[in-house]
Amino acid sequence: MSKNPSKTNQTEPDFESAMQQLEALVEHLESGELGLAESMSHFEQGIRLSKQCHALLEHARQSIEVLSDPEDESSASAIRLSEDENRNDDQTGDQ
Repeated sequence: MSKNPSKTNQTEPDFESAMQQLEALVEHLESGELGLAESMSHFEQGIRLSKQCHALLEHARQSIEVLSDPEDESSASAIRLSEDENRNDDQTGDQ
């Protein structure tokens, strides 16, 4: 049977949530109040979250590369359109 990607995505936090969880784990570890077993558990969970964040950042980087490809006119047009919209928003906000 094939895996249902929507189910695996539901269990994985987004980048911001994963970073918040990772920061909380680091705070607990740095407090020095945890025993060895609990520290190891926090460390293992932190490594998983760190790898997940890295994978999400890598995916974002690859998406940016595809969208920024000067050889691909469709993505270049989309970027130019987005830049024009941002400029228009900036100009209307300054008035």
